[in-house]
Formats: sequence, C-alpha cells, structure tokens
Amino acid sequence: MTNSHAARDIDTSRPHSARLYDYYLGGKDHFEVDKQAAEKVAGVFPAIFVCAGENRAFMHRATRVLAREHGIRQWLDIGTGIPTEPNLHQVAQSAVPDARVVYADNDPLVLKYAERLMRSTAEGRTTYIQADFTDPEAILAAPELHEALDLTQPVALSLNALLHFVPDDLDPYGIVARLMEALPSGSALAISHCTPDFDPVTWQTLVGIYVAAGTPAQVRSRDEVGRFFEGLDLLEPGIEVGHRWRPEPRQEGATEPTDTEVSLWTGVGIKP
Repeated sequence: MTNSHAARDIDTSRPHSARLYDYYLGGKDHFEVDKQAAEKVAGVFPAIFVCAGENRAFMHRATRVLAREHGIRQWLDIGTGIPTEPNLHQVAQSAVPDARVVYADNDPLVLKYAERLMRSTAEGRTTYIQADFTDPEAILAAPELHEALDLTQPVALSLNALLHFVPDDLDPYGIVARLMEALPSGSALAISHCTPDFDPVTWQTLVGIYVAAGTPAQVRSRDEVGRFFEGLDLLEPGIEVGHRWRPEPRQEGATEPTDTEVSLWTGVGIKP
C-alpha cells in the first residue's frame, strides 16, 4: 500500500487510540475528533499526559538496558503508533549502531508517517510492516521481517501500550506466547500496560470512553500483566509501576509522579 492509499484509508470520523496517544504526548498528528476524545479522557483522568510520558520513558530505558546489558541487537515492535522522536530504533541505534528494528502497526496513519521509522544508521536496519497484532502468523511470515531480522538470533519483542487494547476474547496471552515461541533463547519481551489497580473507578470510566468510541479496551491487574511473562526470566525489579522500572535521574526541578498518575505495569523478561 502506498502512502497516498494510506491517507485515503484513514478514518477521521471517529477517534483512534494511536492518535489519542499522539495528543497525550503533545504531537500534531491527530484530528479534531481525536482531540475531543482525548480531552474527554483528560477530564476524567488529568494525569493521562503523565501516564503517556512515563510509558514512553519506560520504552527508552528498557531498550537501552536490553542493548547495553543483554546484547540484544534486534527488535520487533508491534503497535508502533505514530512516530514520536526519539523512536525505538533511534534509542537502540544510539546504544548499538548495528541494531535492526521491525515496526508493525495496523493503523494507516502510521504507514503515512512510516518514512520517519526508516531513518536507520548505516550499520543497522529499520523497516515497517502494516499488520495486526491479532494475526501473529501474518507478522511472522512477512518478508520484510525476514529481510531485516535473523530469527536464529535473539530478538526483543516490544509491546508498549498495546495489550490494553486487546481484550481477553482476542486471546492476547496466546498471541504473545505464539510470538515468543517463534523467537530463540535469549530473546526478550518488554511490556507496558495500563492498570486499574490504583484507581479502579476512574479506569472503569476510561475503558468505557474508549469502548464507546469504537476502540476495544481492557486494563489489567499486576497479576494479569505478569501472566504474559510466564516461562520467561523477569529482569529486576520484576513487574513494576512504569516510573519505578530502572529509573534514571530526573531533570532538576522535575516532580516524581505518583503510582496513581502513572497507572502502568511494566516489565521485561528474557526467554531461557
């Protein structure tokens, strides 16, 4: 599909989760319908901007840890979203210039901006697949994936802020297990996932807003997020609130968020 085709396929009549996330991060790649929905969310949960920012920061830290401490040189990032710099490949390649990254997303708007995702170092490689997480066989069979990644070598499967849009009836646990099954020993799984654990009433309302707008959603508890890592060796500190997973020093004057504001469980596991 060309970018012009992608532009024609973009539905601007209802909000989209990737465009709401872009709004939360202060981006410009969203429409009025997304802004209205995002402001409705923010009216219920003003800390949604903190939550989005901490999610992004976790992705950066997890990527650096896997590159520097665990020798990972390949990433499969599903549910990529609209590019917001620095993107995962920029973080990875700043640590290891030969990093290879495959992005996958089912939103035509992401395809429209996919060129931003292709700006690799000379030593590394980045590519993009338009595919849906709920069809893991299509992702694993994609020629672009096999051209970019060597599946006999460890790969980090990055699922950031994705799984809370995959309700249980779509079998997210089975899909994650299938994807990890296809990856060799030494591969990694990195997850960030919204949770109702700190404010159940508010998050029930937020899920209702997304569902009413046509986006499936299901937030999960710490134990439910932990189930995605069954059979893997969790890195310290295990399943932790986003801002507490391997924290780095904050800028001078920056305020430490509360667990309720962040409302994300995060974790990284290594396949034995």
